[in-house]
Amino acid sequence: MDTLTRIRAFIDVVEAEGFSAAARRTGRSKALLSKYVRELEDDLGALLLNRTTRQFSMTEAGHTYYRTASDILKEIDNLADLVRENNALLKGRLRISVPRTFVDADVGQSLIDFAKENPDLQLEIAADDRFVDLIEESFDLAIRVTKLEDSGMIARKISDFRVHVCATPEFLERYPNIEHPTDISNVPFIVDTNSRTQASVRFYNPDSTSFAVAVSGPIEVNSPHATLRAALTGIGIAVIPDFIARKPIEDGRLVTLFNDYLPTDRGIYAVYPHRRYLPAKVRIFVDYLQAWFKKHP
Repeated sequence: MDTLTRIRAFIDVVEAEGFSAAARRTGRSKALLSKYVRELEDDLGALLLNRTTRQFSMTEAGHTYYRTASDILKEIDNLADLVRENNALLKGRLRISVPRTFVDADVGQSLIDFAKENPDLQLEIAADDRFVDLIEESFDLAIRVTKLEDSGMIARKISDFRVHVCATPEFLERYPNIEHPTDISNVPFIVDTNSRTQASVRFYNPDSTSFAVAVSGPIEVNSPHATLRAALTGIGIAVIPDFIARKPIEDGRLVTLFNDYLPTDRGIYAVYPHRRYLPAKVRIFVDYLQAWFKKHP
């Protein structure tokens, strides 16, 4: 029996968190996967998985083996992709972490369009607003909407990004004395708790120094889309990403404030681990997103 087949079976079981789920995902029988894992354990002389009727877990040896084995298999798969890149369609699975905000917004269509154009590639999208550990959680790449910071990863910019401080014209008529960012501390504010500075908004002076303004209001919610809906009712000011707020701003339902005080160094980035062989599917996916955003500015 091919050792790589046994290793793949073990990794499939771990990532599916069980033999039954792995069988459904891979199309192999639960008995066959169990046989492969048992043979791998026999070869290694170590127990990798704890098996009971109700629980599934890795042993300490299993954790160690999984981390290294998954990296080795990725390098093998990446090398194979590199060799056959010009002679075959993309195949396999591409596992990406994407902010829920991105997936739910119009720009999330970029992922669907990519999947439509590459039907032989299984696109696994994990929508999560937290910063996942790409290596530990076995993601091929992540899309991050942020100010780029040094994380030990490779990052390619997909598109520019900014946020808007905005409110309805009717709200601004009720609060006509909003002339400087500090004035928003005295009016109702819709707080998006996804922000790292939930109870304040950070602004930037022309000399690049920054200052924070404390805010509070009738609603706190961890959803930019809900924040947008609340702002459109006229109950407060809000900070909303441009790819969500653009349409209501263009049609006049929202008015932007303090554009000269907002950061301009944010972006939408594709982030992936350093690897000796960059998977062709990762590079082609990122190239596709860059082209998609140029078509849909």
